[in-house]
Amino acid sequence: MSIIVNLDVMMAKRKISLKDLAEKIDITNANLSILKNNRAKAVRFSTLNEICKVLECQPGDIFEYIDDDE
Repeated sequence: MSIIVNLDVMMAKRKISLKDLAEKIDITNANLSILKNNRAKAVRFSTLNEICKVLECQPGDIFEYIDDDE
């Protein structure tokens, strides 16, 4: 099983840079980059909440589940 992070897609749709989003949700560029590049092991609900608020989206717009067994 794999969880795919589509944060870069939502950021492109909303025309917001990594730096601007990081500033608006009050996390470092490095930590946001780790999430955006699908290298994060976990994400806090508070961070997810802020991302969704700023990008005006739902968590399902950012995360996608792919079944590796298929």
